[in-house]
Amino acid sequence: MQHLSKSRIIEHRQCARRLWLRVHRPDLDTQASTSAQSRMQAGTHAGEVACSLFPGGRMIEAEKLSDAIALTTDLLNRKPKPTLFEATFSHSRVLVRVDILQPVRGGYDIVEVKSSTEIQGYHLEDAAIQAWVCQQAGLPVKRTQLAHINKTFVYPGKQQYDGLFTFADITKDTDALLKQVPHWTKAAFATLNEKSEPIIEPGKHCKEPFECPYVEHCAHEYKAAKYPPEDLGNQGNTINRLREQGYTDLRKVPKALLGNNKKHLRIWRACRSGKAELDPAAGEHLRSLAYPRYFLDFETIQFIVPTWKGTRPYQQIPFQWSCHKAGKNGTVSHTEFLDISGKDPSKPFLETLTPALGKRGPIFVYSHFERDRLKALAIRFPKYATDIEAILERMVDLLPLSRAHYYHPAMHGSWSIKAVLPTIAPELDYSALEGVQDGGEAQQAYLETIHRQTTGERKTELQQAMLAYCKLDTEALVKLVEYFEGH
Repeated sequence: MQHLSKSRIIEHRQCARRLWLRVHRPDLDTQASTSAQSRMQAGTHAGEVACSLFPGGRMIEAEKLSDAIALTTDLLNRKPKPTLFEATFSHSRVLVRVDILQPVRGGYDIVEVKSSTEIQGYHLEDAAIQAWVCQQAGLPVKRTQLAHINKTFVYPGKQQYDGLFTFADITKDTDALLKQVPHWTKAAFATLNEKSEPIIEPGKHCKEPFECPYVEHCAHEYKAAKYPPEDLGNQGNTINRLREQGYTDLRKVPKALLGNNKKHLRIWRACRSGKAELDPAAGEHLRSLAYPRYFLDFETIQFIVPTWKGTRPYQQIPFQWSCHKAGKNGTVSHTEFLDISGKDPSKPFLETLTPALGKRGPIFVYSHFERDRLKALAIRFPKYATDIEAILERMVDLLPLSRAHYYHPAMHGSWSIKAVLPTIAPELDYSALEGVQDGGEAQQAYLETIHRQTTGERKTELQQAMLAYCKLDTEALVKLVEYFEGH
């Protein structure tokens, strides 16, 4: 007999088609990747740390559902009553495992652990399902709490994680939802019993509250226009207005409907012509800048549960930089740094970066990412604050320059360097890189490299892949400046 977990019911709340595909066509899942598994492992680690804050608790460990329920029941009948982790309950074929079940006077407190830094709407629905099943199973629930990450927590070291979580009482919120839970479960089971896949058109629900792993499958049925209104970028109101008026292809939109928005008009013209459009002002600005010129990119890692003393949850810790240096005579050189020691890389990162950037000349970056990382490092390491401030004053962000002056229809509304680069230097191809082709893969490679069980041969392989990826990022910036100046 099929059971539903609370996560499956939440999936159905997002989209009935998603749940049906999850159960009947799991082979279509596009998120079954190493990065997805890593995110799950990180969330599991956060849950383990939360449990460690309740010493003496008992973990419900059983392979069979019936055994887990039986063990939970047995421990609930013991005296004194222990705190339970993964306490298992079932009602009307709905299964829940309570992250932390804490005995209190007159009953129990349910604690649901989340790795986010604030309470989301779906968290309340999730917890309501849990509370409903527990209550229907006969458990006297006194309070429902949600433990989420405290983003202001600074790790003091020595595995001291008191204060990592904020415990919020959400009982009133979940109580208000309890009457709806039976309707949610009934609807979810009805969907699962359908013999054919529900037909639901793609929409906002494909990304909220979670990115759906079946987007490609569902979108395949709906042939999109070559240049849809979404190519205008992050302009929801304009896109919605055009859609409401029946426009599905930017090339067919009357110019008057785009008003005086220069960026929109540039995108519209490029889509209609099929060619790139570059405002000469970009090149004029770049040609006015001095030499030597530096092109800079960082790679970072972040942990839900801080690993290094003095760091916070989700703090971006830089472990790698790449820098190309261009001289006025046309010479281009390259320097780089990558720390795979497994220790906090922040200080050696700074100690190698500051001399590599010299004392003068513009430092090109793409977005505010590098600037923000350096500002955070200046706070952590006041000794380097003056040097960092001097670097920040020399930074030139190419992203807003690109947005304001350049567009190619193949970019489809994105100005990410990976969208821009193929339109100006197709010979530089990220997909040709082995092992690491984007920032997410760089993070996964870093984590594998510093893992104790990774062999020396594998570490060397990953190291070379990370270096090649970061080097291509800064080489891309060199090409971008050359292109803007030469057109």
